[in-house]
Amino acid sequence: MTRVQPGSFLTLHYRLAGPDGADVVSTFGDKPATLSVGSGQLAPAIESRLIGLEEGARAAFELPAGAAFGERNPDLLQRVKTALLHELGDPDAQYGLGDVVQFPTPDGQGSYAGVVREVGADWLLFDFNHPLAGQPVRFEVELLGVL
Repeated sequence: MTRVQPGSFLTLHYRLAGPDGADVVSTFGDKPATLSVGSGQLAPAIESRLIGLEEGARAAFELPAGAAFGERNPDLLQRVKTALLHELGDPDAQYGLGDVVQFPTPDGQGSYAGVVREVGADWLLFDFNHPLAGQPVRFEVELLGVL
């Protein structure tokens, strides 16, 4: 049997669950995913647990708080004036707690998301941390193919 190693191409089913046990993402019951180990498609802490597994293996890993998506970074909480949001986006947009807003990267080639955590009179507090940062997660995998 072929074992997973850095650079392997994988066909797999996987499930990622948050600290409450609810699925964040799952391919079980749907089409399997394909990815290349080391390409950044999975968190390095998850990829490292796949190394050495054989094709056909099924495994589950508990990752402690912060291991999969890093610790929460207070510097990634940023206040943004609503006037700026209206100037750069939809001037009629309304924002509420928990809303996810996409922001362009400085080069304009990509985007990143922020979650509204507080609403002030003329500002919003956005959290740009990964939603699972600082949280324990469970990763379950079934390796269907390893190349």
